[in-house]
Amino acid sequence: IKVYPKKVDGLFRRLKWAALVILLGIYYIVPWLRWDRGPGVPDQAVLFDFAGQRAYVLWIETWPQEIYYLAGLLILAAIGLFFITSLFGRLWCGYACPQTVWTDLFMLVERAIEGGRSARIRLNKGPWTSAKVAKKIAKHTSWLVISFLTGGAWIMYFYDAPTLIHDVVAFQVPTFAIFFVLMFTATTYLLGGISREQVCTYMCPWPRFQSAMFDEDTMIVTYEKFRGEPRAPHKAGTSWEGRGDCIDCNQCVAACPTGIDIRDGSQLECIGCGLCIDACNTIMDRVDLPRGLIKFDTAACQTALAENKPTTYRLVRPRTVLYAGLFVLVGCLMAYQLFTRPTFGVNLLRDRNPLFVKLSDGDIRNGYTLKILNMVRRSRDFTVTAQGVPGGIISRQEAGGSIIDEGSEMTVSAPPDQIASYRLFIHAPQSDLTSDATDLTLQVRSLEDEESISHQTIFRGPSK
Repeated sequence: IKVYPKKVDGLFRRLKWAALVILLGIYYIVPWLRWDRGPGVPDQAVLFDFAGQRAYVLWIETWPQEIYYLAGLLILAAIGLFFITSLFGRLWCGYACPQTVWTDLFMLVERAIEGGRSARIRLNKGPWTSAKVAKKIAKHTSWLVISFLTGGAWIMYFYDAPTLIHDVVAFQVPTFAIFFVLMFTATTYLLGGISREQVCTYMCPWPRFQSAMFDEDTMIVTYEKFRGEPRAPHKAGTSWEGRGDCIDCNQCVAACPTGIDIRDGSQLECIGCGLCIDACNTIMDRVDLPRGLIKFDTAACQTALAENKPTTYRLVRPRTVLYAGLFVLVGCLMAYQLFTRPTFGVNLLRDRNPLFVKLSDGDIRNGYTLKILNMVRRSRDFTVTAQGVPGGIISRQEAGGSIIDEGSEMTVSAPPDQIASYRLFIHAPQSDLTSDATDLTLQVRSLEDEESISHQTIFRGPSK
């Protein structure tokens, strides 16, 4: 059954408009914010540069191997959503979910072109006239333009915004950018314009387990049944004796973007937007009755009101304390990890074929590939020391293929913000080896700040 939400005015409608303007403003403006990181580095404040294998968020720069930060952010977002839901129900769904925001925008355009709820119903049920065709074309064209701008803005988070605009004008847009713009255009048009409430009801998993975060002290959209029942139409001048305050006007149903009747109780389809509250308050004003027949309230308070007892809102309770504590803990762990992370990384790969080579002088030699990731924007020198192999000598293979002995320690350099790769050999007298697998520790230390990283590996030799 197609849902035709009615336009309403009131506090919650204004809050939704404010959320729409703020969130869309953030979405479209952020790619244009600049952040100076020095020469030769992207100056976009928020950029996920797949080509350059970097993610930039203001002063924070992360590398591909630090993808665990993304996992941490997702965990933090989930815990934060649990916390907000336990306090205020589906606040995210009603005001901040992208599906809600873009659906509100699409419905705004629809009302501007096709008219109010009654006009849209008549238009859809009426014959296909030239006026109807013109309105439908205008609406869907506007939706496609909004969807295209949505996809274009999303690409700007992965492709420098001014560069993308320049490439569009010069018809030099990469194929991958065109593909993702078209993909997001199609999905935004389909989900925000065509599917709408079907996404919330059938596609989104969140409604199916969000009630697990609810308890009797969670604020949700509530119909005061003890006050509203029995419901019946009301004529001006007639008595209110023996009946409830609900006049059964169904304006709450007409205003609901998912088409439910909140008077039937809390339901999976309810996104907690509060538009039914605005619709009901308008009717209560007209019939000179107190507002709040439908309102945000807790089950505990509703029970107390029904029994004429004082109401108490409990924000601090075990589940909210648990969620808040987990949020702070994960946030602190991520912040600590971020601000104490090393400024370089080490990766050591041992040759597997051959496992070892016996030299002419009887020494046993193993080959390794050492990679040093320099995560700062200046060249740095490092010392490499082999520990654990008695009499071990480090050799380095030069570009021409020659092997040069360095001794028990050697010095290497890494260019700024890049990976330096070295071909290393470690050889030791066979008589000093006590087994066919000796634990070897390769320590890499920065000469600039004494920061060091140790890498554990194996030195292979003949079986004893």
